[in-house]
Amino acid sequence: MPLEVLILIGAVFMAAGLIKGVIGLGLPTVSLALLTATLGVKQAIALVLVPSLATNLWQALAGGALKDIVRRLWSLLAAACIGIWFGSALLARADAAFVAGLFGSLLCVYSGYSLATPQIRPPGRHESWLSPAIGLIAGAITGLTGSFVVPGILYLQALGLARDILVQAMGVVFVVLTVALGISLSGHGLLSTELGALSAAAVIPTALGMAAGQRVRRLLPEATFRKVFFCLLFGFGLYIAARSFL
Repeated sequence: MPLEVLILIGAVFMAAGLIKGVIGLGLPTVSLALLTATLGVKQAIALVLVPSLATNLWQALAGGALKDIVRRLWSLLAAACIGIWFGSALLARADAAFVAGLFGSLLCVYSGYSLATPQIRPPGRHESWLSPAIGLIAGAITGLTGSFVVPGILYLQALGLARDILVQAMGVVFVVLTVALGISLSGHGLLSTELGALSAAAVIPTALGMAAGQRVRRLLPEATFRKVFFCLLFGFGLYIAARSFL
């Protein structure tokens, strides 16, 4: 792979790690957005695998609610893994421009929601059947676009979990889905040895970016940074969707 592409990949993951270090989220979303806009959506999904797994593993294991989270979300996770397999099968056959456009549209929806912060009604007594249904849909979208944010993260936020438990729950979900996505991409011939090695190497700039982001967090108000982040994410989503569809 050309040197300029390797430099680009390193810079993207350092920037994504910086953002995760500041606000605690956004690494797969930001790296997918930047890599989709430059390298293409199929390569982007494969490259994000190892950094996403590495940064979310500690998040999943930190805290004492792991058993409760798995007990509550097991049906969502199981259905999502099934959905990812079928979504990856579609990705292997889908037009790259359409997939990139869909991903850009999802970014617009997610960032627009995050800026507006409307209150979503909790599922209540419907959670028993809604969790696997959301998991299947979100899993299929994840397999196709690499992104779980819509409707997956929006649903998790609607469950009314305490902040620390929600953070751990997102870590658990991302770890399980990243492993399922890696298996599915490999099974459908979308994860080459070269992309796997580059994904593993990308952990280094990601860690450096996260360390820098944690220092930046002490200097900037988190609320201001989040607003700027989601505005930029909306812009990236709009650009990717417009370039792909138009």
